[in-house]
Amino acid sequence: MNKTRLNSPKLLSILYLLLHPITIHAKCACKSLSTTQKKYDEAIKYKLLAIASILLCSALGICIPILLKNLTALQPNRPIHFLIKAFAAGVILATGFIHILPDAFNSLTSTCLGQSSWGNFPFAGFIAMLTAIGTLIMESFATGYHRRAELRKAQPVNGDEESELANIGGIDPGGSIALERASSSDLIRNRIVSQVLELGIVVHSVIIGISLGATQNPKTIRPLIAALSFHQFFEGMGLGGCISQAKYKPGTITIMVLFFSLTNPIGIAIGMAISKIYNENSQTALAVEGVLNSASAGILIYMALVDLLAADFMNPNLQKNFRLQLGTNVALLVGACCMALLGGT
Repeated sequence: MNKTRLNSPKLLSILYLLLHPITIHAKCACKSLSTTQKKYDEAIKYKLLAIASILLCSALGICIPILLKNLTALQPNRPIHFLIKAFAAGVILATGFIHILPDAFNSLTSTCLGQSSWGNFPFAGFIAMLTAIGTLIMESFATGYHRRAELRKAQPVNGDEESELANIGGIDPGGSIALERASSSDLIRNRIVSQVLELGIVVHSVIIGISLGATQNPKTIRPLIAALSFHQFFEGMGLGGCISQAKYKPGTITIMVLFFSLTNPIGIAIGMAISKIYNENSQTALAVEGVLNSASAGILIYMALVDLLAADFMNPNLQKNFRLQLGTNVALLVGACCMALLGGT
């Protein structure tokens, strides 16, 4: 009996020491769960803010050139038109080189792909090169097909009718037909450019939207809101200028505007929906993301250099004006550098 009384304090001490860590662990676990839930709620708020901000900036960017296309200052071959288009082209060019292509290389050379053949060959650059060449071939064949169709449609005018038309009001039928053909060729080229450019932008927008939506770290999402809003606004400006020059019907313009404006927010929503099961480091996710990013980079780099910049920089109206030529080059560098700085943050 005495032994039991003597040992009871020791027994209580042992029980206290055994149970005390469990109590501390329970408090820490509760605190950890509370912190995780707080981060999750904060991430959701930033994602909703990103959807609203990106949607607004995308819609504004693409609509401004379309709605203001009748303003004299924004007409093609006007100084402001050259400056805005060069700045937007710089943003698109930097998006391809600084944002998308490095991400593609990182995805396709990731150690998470394991001992696969992806890391043994520069697939990202190879796919980007093939996509740029494919865009050139497609654009060339589409334009050539249209021009051949226009030549087949044109009805020859015989000598008597031509001389009669020339005598009545000084009409030159040959010059009229040539002018109509040139205008038609420019129109079809502008339509091809706008469609291919939107395709390249949309592919990247979906990928980056899903990635942002699946991210659970508020510190990662916060700076992306400003970067993507800026990015989408000036990409929209470039695309909107191409759409306005393509002279689509109102229904087609509405579809293209909605497609561009909603793609990134929809991507974010998809990312939020699959955030519990999406693993950005899985082999399938890395391979698909790397291939699509490479293709998108190839399209955007080609379109920025060939269809947006080369056409304007070789324009006689630009080359005749030294101050405008200098200003356009500065606008290009400013746009590219601004986007490059955002890519480095």
